[in-house]
Amino acid sequence: MGRFLLNRAGQAVVVALGAISLVFIVVRVVPGDPATLILGPDAGAAQLASVRADFGLDRPLWQQYLTHMGEVLRGDFGESWRLGGGAMAAVLERFPATLALAALALLITLGAGFPLGMACARRPGRVLDWLVSTGSLVGQAVPSFWLGIVLILIFARELHWLPSTAGGGPEAVILPAVTLALPFVGWLARLVRNGALEEIAKDYVRTARAKGTGEGAVMYAHVARNIAVPVVTVLGLLMGNFIANAVIVEVVFSWPGLGSLMVDAITYRDYAVVEAAIVTITLSYIALNLLVDALYTVLDPRQRTATGGRARRRGRKEITTPESA
Repeated sequence: MGRFLLNRAGQAVVVALGAISLVFIVVRVVPGDPATLILGPDAGAAQLASVRADFGLDRPLWQQYLTHMGEVLRGDFGESWRLGGGAMAAVLERFPATLALAALALLITLGAGFPLGMACARRPGRVLDWLVSTGSLVGQAVPSFWLGIVLILIFARELHWLPSTAGGGPEAVILPAVTLALPFVGWLARLVRNGALEEIAKDYVRTARAKGTGEGAVMYAHVARNIAVPVVTVLGLLMGNFIANAVIVEVVFSWPGLGSLMVDAITYRDYAVVEAAIVTITLSYIALNLLVDALYTVLDPRQRTATGGRARRRGRKEITTPESA
């Protein structure tokens, strides 16, 4: 298991460096001159040249890249010309709000999707099963910004139940969290439903029923426990997905997370903040993938056995190779 996790960590480092390089290239080929945005359209050529020199924008792109990668490896993403401070400090200040939003969306998805999936597995082919299946397809197809606007019109403008912006109190997180969660509730329900149907067909379920165990106890004491492993690992990936998708939803609901910060930074060509925000989201997703891999090997004994078996087989091959003989 240790070698497997080390391999995954090495892959994560390569992905992270690739993401940082891609972000560096993309933000610099986007049309627009940061010096003009900083000084205004009436600035003279000498002033513009001075600002470009201060930010290193007058050097060739490959020199900017090497300098930038050296700074990133030291944890330095530069200064934000718009905010007047460290770019990563500004990102980390907003990141907890995004994490809170994504965590609540994850709880909503699990709290609604798991019971729905178990209910569909108990009565496959019924009306509820059809509704969940159809809702899953519709939810995946609906854009999150459109869904957010619809929820604002219904629950904020018409019913006046919930605020539509972050200034409306603690309950303001509900609508953006529901917007993030709804497209994945049906998806998780389908995953739970399919896993539960596979478990129901196994011998231990028939044995439990033959002993007179109630259907509810069979489903939630036996079946639910055995499908928990794939569900737990999927939840880690969903959390990463929510962090990435929160960028659009935060703009719709004026939530003070990374979304509004990134949009403003892109608008004003604040390269340092854009890169720090995207890299933070990317590293969070990579870290959650590593956590999922670790959880999967810990929660599922078959993975530990398979990993150990592969290691033992490799060891036997090394002993019997002609070179070693």
